[in-house]
Amino acid sequence: MGWGTIISRRLKVFSLALFVYFDYKAVQKRVQWVSAVKKNAIWAKTHERNARRVLNLMIELEGLWVKMGQYLSTRADVLPEPYITVLKQLQDSLPPRPLEEVRGTIEKELGKPMSELFANFDNNPLATASIAQVHRATLEDGREVVVKIQHDGIKEIILEDLKNAKSLIEWIAWAEPQYDFNPMIDEWCKEAPKELDFNHEAENTRTVSRNLSQKTEDGAGSVSSDVDVLIPEVIQSTERVLVLQYMDGIRLHDNDSLEAYGVDKKRLVEEITRAYAHQLYIDGFFNGDPHPGNFLVSKEPPHKPILLDFGLTKRISQSMRQALAKMFLSCAEGDQVALLSAFAEMGLKLRVDMPQQSMDIATIFFRQSTTADEAKENIKALNEQRERNTKALQEKMKLNKKEVKHFNPVDAFPGDAIIFMRVLNLLRGLSASLNVRIVYLDIMRPFAESTLLGSITRGPSTNSQWIYDSRVNSEVESKLRSLLLEIGSEKILGIQVCAYKDGKVIIDTAAGSLGKYDPRPVQPDSLFPVFSVTKGITAGMVHWLVDKGKLKYDETVADIWPEFGTNKKELIKVHHLLNHTAGLHNALADVAKTDPLFLCDWEETLRQMAKCTPETEPGSSQIYHYLSFGWLCGGLIEHASGKKFQEILEEAIVRPLQIDGELYIGIPPGVESRLAALTVDMEEIQKLSGLRPGPDVPPELLSGIAQMAAGVPALFNTLNIRRAIVPAANGHISARALARYYAALGASGTIPPPHSSSSKPPLGSHVHIPTLPTAAPKKKKKKGSAKKGGSTPDKGEYAQLRTSDADSEASAAAGSTGGTMFTNSSGSILDAFMGVGEYSGMIHPNGKFGLGFRRYGKAGSAPTGFGHSGMGGSNGFCDPEHAFAIVVTVNRMSLGSVTRRVVRFVCEELGVPVPDEFSVAGEKGPDMVLNLATPPE
Repeated sequence: MGWGTIISRRLKVFSLALFVYFDYKAVQKRVQWVSAVKKNAIWAKTHERNARRVLNLMIELEGLWVKMGQYLSTRADVLPEPYITVLKQLQDSLPPRPLEEVRGTIEKELGKPMSELFANFDNNPLATASIAQVHRATLEDGREVVVKIQHDGIKEIILEDLKNAKSLIEWIAWAEPQYDFNPMIDEWCKEAPKELDFNHEAENTRTVSRNLSQKTEDGAGSVSSDVDVLIPEVIQSTERVLVLQYMDGIRLHDNDSLEAYGVDKKRLVEEITRAYAHQLYIDGFFNGDPHPGNFLVSKEPPHKPILLDFGLTKRISQSMRQALAKMFLSCAEGDQVALLSAFAEMGLKLRVDMPQQSMDIATIFFRQSTTADEAKENIKALNEQRERNTKALQEKMKLNKKEVKHFNPVDAFPGDAIIFMRVLNLLRGLSASLNVRIVYLDIMRPFAESTLLGSITRGPSTNSQWIYDSRVNSEVESKLRSLLLEIGSEKILGIQVCAYKDGKVIIDTAAGSLGKYDPRPVQPDSLFPVFSVTKGITAGMVHWLVDKGKLKYDETVADIWPEFGTNKKELIKVHHLLNHTAGLHNALADVAKTDPLFLCDWEETLRQMAKCTPETEPGSSQIYHYLSFGWLCGGLIEHASGKKFQEILEEAIVRPLQIDGELYIGIPPGVESRLAALTVDMEEIQKLSGLRPGPDVPPELLSGIAQMAAGVPALFNTLNIRRAIVPAANGHISARALARYYAALGASGTIPPPHSSSSKPPLGSHVHIPTLPTAAPKKKKKKGSAKKGGSTPDKGEYAQLRTSDADSEASAAAGSTGGTMFTNSSGSILDAFMGVGEYSGMIHPNGKFGLGFRRYGKAGSAPTGFGHSGMGGSNGFCDPEHAFAIVVTVNRMSLGSVTRRVVRFVCEELGVPVPDEFSVAGEKGPDMVLNLATPPE
């Protein structure tokens, strides 16, 4: 292609773009002064004349522009109707190339004269497309074939058109920033040249045909049988000629023939969608160009779809397939946590934390398709949603109208996801052009589920990575891993176990998967929701404030928290809160049941808690404060310290122990990809039916507990709840972070040496409060100005956000020198935890709790340890006498049989006395409400 042709094509493209752009801008101003009826007529004429201008240029230039026009002609769900009507002409055959050119290419590529290659060759092409021309022929052996011949010089034209398209998209993004299609054109520039090698297309065709014809069984069952399509056999190929089996079919735009043959168009599109769902989710190898011209419909009943043209075929990794499947299911279920995790897994980075808007946008791709008749209403609805999202973004980022237009909330968009979304858009356009409505969520869901469940259900016997690959710290850890393999995935979905002995890490094991629909392996830094295990962390914060002289155990709460001193709460003391004897065991329980999102409003829960009335006299009875414990202690912590709850959590526990990024009560944005998702072992939960509560368990808690337990994961998996401050039940921790905490508590606050360096990633290496990549609208800098305060993060990275540099330095010093959490308490702090010695008068006689912690030991004997367990099985405790601490986290909620078996095994191996709570038949404490029964071991 000469320079004259290159410049001519470029001028024609940009001249038309400017002409159309200014035409629309002029009409935009003109319609402000006319009636609604005239306005619609003016816009219709504007769309039609510009659509014809675009069509004429595309036909003239051919090449890439025809392919783009074919794509746009399928988007009846988003483009004005005149564009669809006019550009649909590009789905018909273009003017044919000269027969001499066609025959010359065939003979040159196949190395033989036409007479030796074919018994018959139809000189009239079946179709002429942007890249190639197709003729029907008969081989010497009698087989009916089609021959696809690439146009002369098309390679140079396509490559030049890609450059022009890239420049045009960049100009549009500059002129109208809300229409930034740069990621899409970048991916197209990378993939489109592959279409120019027909050997590549031939191999792709064989692979897709093989994939869709196989019946693959896995633990989730077979989904291959749901795919019923035809793909022509490859006979021969070279770089510019492809010979395929001939299949007689009807083109999708030939509506008269479809009607005459009685083709069920809805079933047809559903079959095509199933085929693509299989390619996307099961195979990870899919045709990225499903426009109507790439399909036929067989004339013989049941009129199967015939898939053609696999030049633009994309391969994606297993991890990307899983992330795309997870994104799909998160949209199907409205799970914002899973959606943000899927974004992180696929490499999609956002500059702003707006989960609901992210869900709205992602769901657009999977929404039920609309017919062409409904296109206008659909476009209106999408525009209204775009306006709402823009307004929300403007308010969130505090931008003016001009700035918000230039602000792109996406920092990085993976190319694989772009092609994936293009395929979904083309499928939507296909259903719109055939005027049928398709429920994509129903059709594609089994394939997405199969992708995720297939990896999870393999379990330890077939999955070598079921136990996370990390160094074995001791002989007992090696034996424990064998035990976990023996228990297997039937009882374990995901688990972490970490134990300290004599100040050293002896166990740090992770196994299983992060969730039912998340086959990624549990790692040492994964974050598990641990329910009431959180109470042990909250209690530690109260003890830390006592140590700092901010409050006293026997101090009246109202003296610290004045608003609390109403409705017969004037006599409640700090130790009553810690010992579950305040009489407020059911406080706010009814509100939380009727409006679960009430849990998310921290300030309001504290205000309401201050107004509650006790049901029993302070200190008269110990009844488990299953939710109110957190709000009572949380309000106390904030009023005693004068700081926010999260600030004290970091100051008292996170920074001294150097466990940044692995212990939260209410997660920050940016950690979603490390979260374990909860599920329920329903077989064990059913055993809760008929349980009788003991005197220390509120009857209301056991009322309908099996039903409650089944519904808890759905609530606590939601993003709103995970981000809320619920100090009784909302901890998100790694086992190794909490084990370090209990190892320090068991040593009267002495901080253990740094965690094992072999644990990857190192404990404490995560950013505790991530910040999203910044991309505020650029402002001119004053000449000579320089940025102060150090470097900023690279694009797309997260930045550490600490309270101060001094805090960071203090934290590092504490970790390297040992240090202590408690500066003014001696060994008596252990007595306070367990409620013995001088603190025995502050606890209820024979109660299960000390001051904030569950007391562990043998029946009839003094307690030997303390800790806290949570609903569903997670647990953390320590035995100070034996310098032993252990934490188990699980995400399959059960009656705790796995946790008890693990703790019992480790204790027996180390010669540490097994507390009754972890024995086969021992009594269970009130904090282990879901462990009250004794299931078979």
